Amino acid sequence: MHGRSGVQVFRFGDFAGGNIKMSKPRIAIFDFACCEGCQLQIVNLEEEILDLLGVADVVEWREARSEQSEEYDIALIEGSITRDEDAERVKEIRSKAKILVALGACATMGGVNKLKNAFDLGEVKEYVYGKDAGKPHLNTAMTKAVDEVVKVDFKVHGCPIDRKEFTYIIRCLLMGKTPEIPDYPVCVECKAKGNVCRWEYGEVCLGPIIRAGCGARCPSSGFRCFGCRGYVDNPNVDAAKDVIEKYNLTVEDLRSKMILFGSKQEPTING
Repeated sequence: MHGRSGVQVFRFGDFAGGNIKMSKPRIAIFDFACCEGCQLQIVNLEEEILDLLGVADVVEWREARSEQSEEYDIALIEGSITRDEDAERVKEIRSKAKILVALGACATMGGVNKLKNAFDLGEVKEYVYGKDAGKPHLNTAMTKAVDEVVKVDFKVHGCPIDRKEFTYIIRCLLMGKTPEIPDYPVCVECKAKGNVCRWEYGEVCLGPIIRAGCGARCPSSGFRCFGCRGYVDNPNVDAAKDVIEKYNLTVEDLRSKMILFGSKQEPTING
């Protein structure tokens, strides 16, 4: 079965001896530059992860098992690409995976790691590593999201990811369905929950331009939206301007809050 653009979503198995031999899809989980918090969200699924394991085989996952595999159907990647050798590694993973899923903000858009792209990398290394900055194993490059290096079939947004959304997307892939990811702003979910707008509290909230799907977790907990799910594909700029004007703020006030997860969100390096 296939999802969008001919992506193979479910592996039926091989025909052998006149019978269909069913085989579980093989899942491999890899990490690059990240805190591994999204993988911890998977671990925190507890009993629900056992249900997933009943219909799929996890053949590689450094955080949970020592075994490795060169064969897998679905590759889940957490983390941004910050070194040339990492770019080569993710290309190799892509060549083996039928489906590649970017997991969390670092993988989907570069995450907070992309903040360094606004500075001289030599200065960044010296600031972080001090006298050891020149050591070859500490080499670094401009931070890239995974889809700036290889084709990504699906994305699980957030920092960290939402556990319910993760299981929904994985179940869809295993059933041969294309998951539907929200393309409307967080404000929609916030209003549905009856939350008082964070702008009413004098906070610059990014809800008008950030992709929903988290259940408006931060505003519902008394915090503004920080933008960890990335921008909606076609943000309602006019609506955002109306909100800014209503509360006597400027576009620069909004931009200043977009830096954490929106730093150079566009591709940073060609090739």
